Amino acid sequence: MDSATIFLVIMLMLLAGVIFWVVSTYNQLILYRNRFKNAFAQVEVQLTRRYDLIPNLVETAKAYMKHERETLEAVISARNQASHAAKQASVQPEDVMAIQGLVGAEGMLTGAMGRLFAVMENYPDLKANENMMQLTEELTSTENRVAFSRQAYNDAVMIYNTERERFPMNLVADGFHFHTALLFEIEDVQKREAPQVVFA
Repeated sequence: MDSATIFLVIMLMLLAGVIFWVVSTYNQLILYRNRFKNAFAQVEVQLTRRYDLIPNLVETAKAYMKHERETLEAVISARNQASHAAKQASVQPEDVMAIQGLVGAEGMLTGAMGRLFAVMENYPDLKANENMMQLTEELTSTENRVAFSRQAYNDAVMIYNTERERFPMNLVADGFHFHTALLFEIEDVQKREAPQVVFA
């Protein structure tokens, strides 16, 4: 074998190695992206369950809270916005704008539900209603499932984002337009605010 042939064989082997690496890296990124998409699907299942419970909760509360129409309407409005945002995000969970829209809508819904439960404290008969107790228990259970699913989604997003940023994997990620995914974090305003201290 002459030197030109040896050089050609070496170049072909290097090219084959690079192609194999690019294909392997691409497939890994697909795997990580599909994992966080699947995790988002699990979040969506739990959110849908919650969205389905909220109208029943509001209907039960209406009979007791005749003077709290504004609060009840705010809950239904926030629920509808969150449901719409969840549907948009489920089409493309890697779309940062869709996830941001869902996070914002979920934050509004969480706030509206918090206000509803605070107002419900003024209605002991409502709190003692068997249907309301059952709905509240189901909603609490669903909230726990949402939190668990959201954590699994965030874990999958973290793995995907970490892998797509690692060198040299980021070269393939950027070349094939694997964009950074957004974590699903809902800000709890009450937790963020510092407690007020008053000295008498």
